[in-house]
Amino acid sequence: MRLDPVDRAVDFDLKSFTITPANPILLAKLRLLQMLGIVWNLAKAPLGWRMHFADLRRDYLSTRGFVTLPVRYQARSSQDAYLRWIRARDYSPERGRAKLEAEIQKLAAPPLISVLMPVYNPEIDHLNKAIDSVSRQIYPNWELCIADDGSTDPAIRRTILSWVQRDRRIKVIFRGKNGHISEATNSAFALAKGEWVALLDHDDLLREHALAEVALTLSRDPTIELVYSDEDKIDSRGRRADPHFKPDFSIDLLRSMNYLNHLTVHRSENIRMVGGWRRGFEGSQDYDLNLRIIERIPASSISHIPKILYHWRTSAGSTASDTSEKSYAYQNGLKALAEHIERCQLPAQAEPLESTPYFRIRYHVPEPAPLVSLIIPTRDGVHLLETSIGSVLQKTTYKNYEIIIVDNGSSKPETHRFFKNIASDHPNIRIIRYDREFNYSAINNFAVQHARGTVLGLLNNDIEVISPDWLTAMVARALMPEVGCVGAKLYYPDGTIQHGGVILGLGSVAGHAHKHFPRNAAGYFARLLLQQNLSAVTAACLVVRKDVYLEVGGLEEQNLPVAFNDVDFCLRVREAGYLNVFTPFAELYHHESVSRGDDSTPEKMERSIREIAFMRARWGRRLDADPYYSPNLTLQREDFSYAE
Repeated sequence: MRLDPVDRAVDFDLKSFTITPANPILLAKLRLLQMLGIVWNLAKAPLGWRMHFADLRRDYLSTRGFVTLPVRYQARSSQDAYLRWIRARDYSPERGRAKLEAEIQKLAAPPLISVLMPVYNPEIDHLNKAIDSVSRQIYPNWELCIADDGSTDPAIRRTILSWVQRDRRIKVIFRGKNGHISEATNSAFALAKGEWVALLDHDDLLREHALAEVALTLSRDPTIELVYSDEDKIDSRGRRADPHFKPDFSIDLLRSMNYLNHLTVHRSENIRMVGGWRRGFEGSQDYDLNLRIIERIPASSISHIPKILYHWRTSAGSTASDTSEKSYAYQNGLKALAEHIERCQLPAQAEPLESTPYFRIRYHVPEPAPLVSLIIPTRDGVHLLETSIGSVLQKTTYKNYEIIIVDNGSSKPETHRFFKNIASDHPNIRIIRYDREFNYSAINNFAVQHARGTVLGLLNNDIEVISPDWLTAMVARALMPEVGCVGAKLYYPDGTIQHGGVILGLGSVAGHAHKHFPRNAAGYFARLLLQQNLSAVTAACLVVRKDVYLEVGGLEEQNLPVAFNDVDFCLRVREAGYLNVFTPFAELYHHESVSRGDDSTPEKMERSIREIAFMRARWGRRLDADPYYSPNLTLQREDFSYAE
């Protein structure tokens, strides 16, 4: 037995240590895995399988009373974890520069990249370092276009001119009066000759490989119109922290915050096409520009480089340090989003997201509201079902719905009494029978044939409504033609997160984002608070248009009778060209798997292994490269911690 609380010296106090007999069913399950050679000797198994079964073994051993270790210790900080990530995975000149230089040499037509830098009264040291970060770029085909916006410190002019004398690629215009950042950026843009434009604040830093990575990305795909990268923050002592490892392009997330941020690179012609930066949007002028440009280009032309290419400096009064420092920037961002909604003719309105620096788009349901068929499979478990249906009936503000209870062989008299009473009391509730063995996919497909609604809501019988407008929020987004599945934010009964969306690759196939986080947690870069696109959401509470459901053939009955049918369904919906959406504005409790039980018998374990194998065979490497996650984040845990 080995104890590894952390990987450095800590205060560690072992209060008690007990060993109790293991559950015999658990032992049978583990022995089955041992016979398959994937528990005790995982070295040669595929990576995803190793992680899945190692986590399974760990979870069962720790939660079934096999070993109980109440301890307290000083946990590692996220800063320590980031420093380890930097050492293990980040770019360094020693292990990356030569390769990049060789790749750049092979470029047939290296694009000119114009770096725009509006300047107004920065600290001289910060300004020098910002300009120097451009001058040290590995990629040589750049120009730096500086627009000084009437800085009052004469040392700034001298500093800029000294750089102009040193490098002919640096250009400058000194504006006669201060016009604020939008006009200053336009002045810098007027100097630009490049086909591509990158944006750099006057006190931030580009990594030395930033423009090289951009140029190489552009060379690989001529359809690209916009590029953005990951970023982190840097303080006055050069200490790095708070890395933002971003997802690939997510329109719903962008409509919640300007997550593109730094480094963003636009095709120059697109900036000209929309008229450049607009006065009156200061502080959110780049967000406004991004929204106007993405309205005109296909989402497939937006490329994400999952590498830290930009250091955002934290200092007093900066947005990087504290988003509350610039409330005018927030109001201008909200205005930009409202105008974006109007231009796109969305049936929605932009709203502040209370007590956050983010936004919410509230989509509207048309009148008359469409009929929604809520499908709830069940077998007995009347206490769960009664709570679930009671919460729907009592709390749901959306009125035009029917409930289809699919009875999968209930045998208890109290269950049938409940069916009789609930159906007689509520004409919008029907009971239909499915007299075959449990197959979640087949049960729902069967119920869809009886559904009268144009919108379907798949619900487990252990779901309990919290937010009254849950169905309104989900249906409003599901009705948009580009949207497929919409998922909700689910909590365990103790209030911790059960489902904040699904991330591919966790546990070999998929897992729930931010599982077990506290209810009020914001999550990784507020992703528990924000509507966003994801590869998949759980069918424990899922809304989808009936035509989309039928278009992709419903849930997979033959190969996925119990697990991963929702993930497979969402992936097929996405493959058909639709967006899947997670909304935190639909909140419900999920008393997970109480009615079905866990996979604790050898037979169920064998079925689980078959389902995993099917998913790996059907979706392959796509399960290990979720576009709405980051390769810089771990697939071994559900907490968005850094990859190791």
